[in-house]
Amino acid sequence: MKSRSSIESTKRPQGKTRRGWLMASAAAIVIGAVGMSGAAHAYPDRPLTLIVPWGAGGGTDATARIIASLLEGELGQPVNVVNRTGGSGVVGHAAIADAEPDGYTIGLATVEINMMHWQGLTELTWEDYTPLALMNEDPAAVHVRADSEWESLEDMLDAIRANPGQHRASGTGQGGIWHLAIAGLLSELDIDPGSVPWVPSQGAAPGLQDMVAGGVDIVPSSIPEARSLLDAGRVKSLAVMSSERNDAFPDVPTTEEIVGVAWNIGAWRAIVGPQGMPEEAVETLTAALETVYNSDEYSEFMSGQGFGMRWAVGDDLVNFMSDSNDSLGDVMREVGLAE
Repeated sequence: MKSRSSIESTKRPQGKTRRGWLMASAAAIVIGAVGMSGAAHAYPDRPLTLIVPWGAGGGTDATARIIASLLEGELGQPVNVVNRTGGSGVVGHAAIADAEPDGYTIGLATVEINMMHWQGLTELTWEDYTPLALMNEDPAAVHVRADSEWESLEDMLDAIRANPGQHRASGTGQGGIWHLAIAGLLSELDIDPGSVPWVPSQGAAPGLQDMVAGGVDIVPSSIPEARSLLDAGRVKSLAVMSSERNDAFPDVPTTEEIVGVAWNIGAWRAIVGPQGMPEEAVETLTAALETVYNSDEYSEFMSGQGFGMRWAVGDDLVNFMSDSNDSLGDVMREVGLAE
């Protein structure tokens, strides 16, 4: 039979006193707890919010929701889409900029962030955000009714020159991207932009419906926004304002092909966050968004909708947003749409 002292000696590590053994055990517990705590708080450790500055059901909303869905799989956390509308995009863009810069609130900024401040609607510019990834760009196109007598862009331009003020256009609010698209094209061709009166609308969809009903004659908008009416044979596209044709509608020529003017303008969408985001969050989100962008699911969705894809991060995205801001400002001043 073993003595008490011999039993205790078999339970304790050799060469350590009981006090030393207890201290070592306590230290191991603390180290383990710290390690577990660090792992538990690795970014992201809770759901994210993706703010959309435009209403549900539109192209921006649809793009945001496919991104959010795929981003959840990459981050392992829910990504909740929240529509913050109003003020011609000001409300939603302000909500992104004013969010806590902890990486848990991001947003889908649109081209309007480079237009609103030129109009005096807000002081916000692209520099008030942390640019993360450019996900999409859709050039403007010129749409008319399917039964329009105009068979080409040249026909339309000849009619505008011959009858200034008689042909109206719509597709967005006064000074919106599609208004700027047609105004800029006319200006490039030395045609007074005022010769095509602009009828403000709440977006391309109501503008297109108004055109089909005979209320207006022209709607400049992206091809995806007109796709359902194009497919239904109620609308036809005369030209796309891009350096390349749209893969989904390869028969629609570019403005450069028709009139020799390389007038390229369109809507774009980029994931951004508020200024001052943690580097860990920026790196994690950028990597996850690149995986989303390169996924078959994203490509199939975008091509199925007719949406254009364009990728840029880091300095490339900074330069893209800066150049977009400068060029839009120049055009808006030229056609009298900027203060």
